[in-house]
Amino acid sequence: MSNQASSSSSKPQTPTPSDSTLAPIPDTELEKLLSREASAFQREVEVERILKAFKLNPYDILDIDESSTAEEIKRRYRQLSLFIHPDKTPHARAPEAFDILKKAESELSDKAKREELDAVINQARIMILKALTLPISTPDSDPQLKGLEPPYKFRLRAQSKELLIDEEVRRRKAIKMNLANEGLEARKKDEEVAQRKRKAEEDKQWESTPILPIPWLTDSYPFPFFCRTLGKRKNPRLLSLDELEYVTISILSPFYV
Repeated sequence: MSNQASSSSSKPQTPTPSDSTLAPIPDTELEKLLSREASAFQREVEVERILKAFKLNPYDILDIDESSTAEEIKRRYRQLSLFIHPDKTPHARAPEAFDILKKAESELSDKAKREELDAVINQARIMILKALTLPISTPDSDPQLKGLEPPYKFRLRAQSKELLIDEEVRRRKAIKMNLANEGLEARKKDEEVAQRKRKAEEDKQWESTPILPIPWLTDSYPFPFFCRTLGKRKNPRLLSLDELEYVTISILSPFYV
């Protein structure tokens, strides 16, 4: 018995992992690690949301309500711009999303542009309320607008999108028409300039050509009739009355000396 006990006690013990080899990660460090991974994922998700947002509606890009104040819009922009900043987000299109976000905030900060946008959205709101047979003065918080399917906010964004697209199409057509009209006006001006240039060259050539007499004696006009020839023209241009008077006096003056 003693031999068996001694033999069993002399067997090597199976090594157990020490605390140094499998040291557990403290809860605080684990929370930080998970938080960083979750934050990076959320940043990329936000970048994708901005890239997919309707570009003609800055409210959609900033994901903010149309009734937000100017201060709320600025605060929301600062939050998102810091959250998706290209220096903090590994997403390849983070710079593009950052520029889209900046443009949206700039348009909402422009009083005139925001008023135009709000007018279109208000038109969409009126169309939805009329379709629901509700007074156009019904506020967005009215209980009758709760529980709709699809939701009221979704309907408002969709209707606003249609109207904004129509406005953009009209705007682009107007720009195209203006450019066409400007091109037509430019061509007219070029033609007028070219015509004046040709006229000036013809007048210059007219002044530089010699005066040639044409024998044309009649009872009522008993002296040569003069004209200027222009290059190789078959029909020369006649002298003006002032030129004809000058030439006549020059020819007849020796006879009255």
